[in-house]
Amino acid sequence: MLRSPLLAIFLIVAVDVLGLTIMIPLLPFYAEKLGASPTLVGLLIGTYAACQLVSGPLLGRLSDYTGRKPLLLVSQVGTLIGFLILAFAPNLWIVFLARVIDGATAGNLSLAQAYISDVTRPEERAKSFGIIGIAFGMGFLIGPAISGYLAKFDYRDPIFAAAALSATSIFATYFLLPAVKTSAAPADGPGGRRLSLLQWGEYARYFEQKSLATRLFQFLAFGFSFAMFTAGFPLFAERRLEYHGTPFGPEQVGYAWAYAGFCGIFLQGPALGKLVRKFGENALNRAGFIGYAAGYITLAFTHSIPMLVLATTFCAIGSLVRPTLTSMITQAAPREEQGVVLGLTQSLTSIAQITGPPVAGFLIQHGLLSGWGLAAAGVAALGLLL
Repeated sequence: MLRSPLLAIFLIVAVDVLGLTIMIPLLPFYAEKLGASPTLVGLLIGTYAACQLVSGPLLGRLSDYTGRKPLLLVSQVGTLIGFLILAFAPNLWIVFLARVIDGATAGNLSLAQAYISDVTRPEERAKSFGIIGIAFGMGFLIGPAISGYLAKFDYRDPIFAAAALSATSIFATYFLLPAVKTSAAPADGPGGRRLSLLQWGEYARYFEQKSLATRLFQFLAFGFSFAMFTAGFPLFAERRLEYHGTPFGPEQVGYAWAYAGFCGIFLQGPALGKLVRKFGENALNRAGFIGYAAGYITLAFTHSIPMLVLATTFCAIGSLVRPTLTSMITQAAPREEQGVVLGLTQSLTSIAQITGPPVAGFLIQHGLLSGWGLAAAGVAALGLLL
């Protein structure tokens, strides 16, 4: 009986993630075309995350009372409006407005997680959350490739594609997703309930628990270095790499991301369970941080496509960090507090995405291309040391 809503939520998340991943390789180039400096590109990416940090907990709380489906539709409509404004933006400030609207309504993933918590028994919940991981893996394989291909014709074409996917997601939610009664205890289980900004003092106690605090600081190090990487890579590639005598653009960056997604699917798919059983989560977590550090260092000194492929392969090994670290964080927290602790990891991700991209943009704007890669590697190495 539960298969139908889970299939629907998988389709919805997969379509949403496709829209998101279409934007990742394109947005820096699109903003630069409208006059943005690398630092402003970083601030643009951080603006979305800042709005999401404020709105995410509010949408989650509202959905406890109205149900997940209505708020999920609100979130998706906001994303669609943001994409349409972005596609027709005449100047950079309208681009910022589009990202503010999208970020202020960005609760799709959190609401999808809460919905899964509502329709699954606690003992089946962790396994059910795997559908979100699969959706992300597919999105990072297909979305950047779509973006790269369409950007050859016009930079707005990938945005129109993302808007079409967003509209499809709205229809899928409205017609396919059953309305269910919300959980009476939203903090229970790994739903990812997030506290509002005014309640952040309640998070402090989790940093006082030594075993949990270490994992949380690791998660922040991972998030910050990865945010520096994702925001800075298109700007770096444009300035450092060439394909047939022309600088890298959205097409080449999109295909590089698609290759990373292809590698990540193997490591986060069925192979992950076998690797955990053979080596354990701690060993895989260390291997992931080593992969990120090695990838970012290699990228810092990359001047050719073969070196880029090598760096991307190392970074793909880093995809082991998030699932293993998230699992260890939930194991270090009491069962009844797992939802809030996972909400904390989402908030840490937002903080990393607010601060990491402007730092990356600043370094690249001042010609510190290798410095950008080494800085990201240093933060990843800090996570390894922790």
